[in-house]
Amino acid sequence: MRLEARSHVGPHLLLIAGLASFAAVMLIAALLVAAAGAPVAQTFALLIQGAFGSVFAWSETLTRSIPLMLTGLAATVAFKARLFNIGGEGQLYGGALAAVAVGGLHDGVGLATPGPLLFTAMMAAAMLAGALLLLGPALMKLRFGVDEVVSTLLLNFIVLLGVGAMLDGAMKDPLAMGWPQSVALQPELELAKLVEKTRVHTGLLWSVGAALLLWVIMRFTTLGFDIRALGANSRAAAFAGVPVTRTVVLVALLSGGLAGLAGAIEVAGRTSYVTLDMSPGYGYSGIVIAMLAGLHPLAVVGSSVLVAGVLVGADSMSRQIGVPSYLADAVVASALLVVLVAAMLTRYRVRLDVKATA
Repeated sequence: MRLEARSHVGPHLLLIAGLASFAAVMLIAALLVAAAGAPVAQTFALLIQGAFGSVFAWSETLTRSIPLMLTGLAATVAFKARLFNIGGEGQLYGGALAAVAVGGLHDGVGLATPGPLLFTAMMAAAMLAGALLLLGPALMKLRFGVDEVVSTLLLNFIVLLGVGAMLDGAMKDPLAMGWPQSVALQPELELAKLVEKTRVHTGLLWSVGAALLLWVIMRFTTLGFDIRALGANSRAAAFAGVPVTRTVVLVALLSGGLAGLAGAIEVAGRTSYVTLDMSPGYGYSGIVIAMLAGLHPLAVVGSSVLVAGVLVGADSMSRQIGVPSYLADAVVASALLVVLVAAMLTRYRVRLDVKATA
């Protein structure tokens, strides 16, 4: 058996692959639900109702989608240039800590700096922290050939240990009664709510705006062309005059900055302070979202809402029917594998070489 590249991938093939992927994911989810001993139809109905069945459900889904959208965009731009950023989780926490370090100065007063200026500095610090956390592995890849998958993945654990040390030390809130958390931001530094009496905040507009801006960059700018060329074939891109080093550095700054911004927006929009459990793996889930979106910035918006809906709906469903909420993680992971297989089969056809034997 061997794989043979297709000369042309038509829209009908993409449609068939999409429908087949959806059917395969639904089948896997049904098998997992049945294995858990729950009625399949009722479980699916409760999951959808818990994610999209009310204003409250929609608000929770959209709130959960905000950091997923930004980490998905971070993975999208990096993967598009074949810079495999697995460090979104650490970059998110680095951005969150930097945001509180700036916005929470002197118990949130921030050296008496005007609110808008302090807010801008807070967001800039978060993006800079995330960017620098990816810039190091990117430069090591360029200069020494260090595998960025390994370096960014291991850097996650280093960052989390550093955040834990800061939350138990210099940045610990003295009013937290021993609980490891940072000082809280002042109300004027928090993002406004989009819908009253819900947790949906204006970070949703930031995330959608970031997706639109990244699409414009990728589609209409020289940098976007360089990124696409580098991702298609780095040697051919260099031969054609694409500045490889500069492009990789800019991609690292952009990708890490988006992940750092996710941390700052999560703090300013939802938690108000940093804790070690503020992210249930948003950085890793962003990779799944980017792949489900086919590395398209605008599709990241939809895939983020879909994945957030599965996660939120699973929490609601678990409370009502007793199925473990970890089912959602299994479904999302299965969806990623199915989409990757479908993408491979759209680009390549399987050939069976049958050799006659004497």
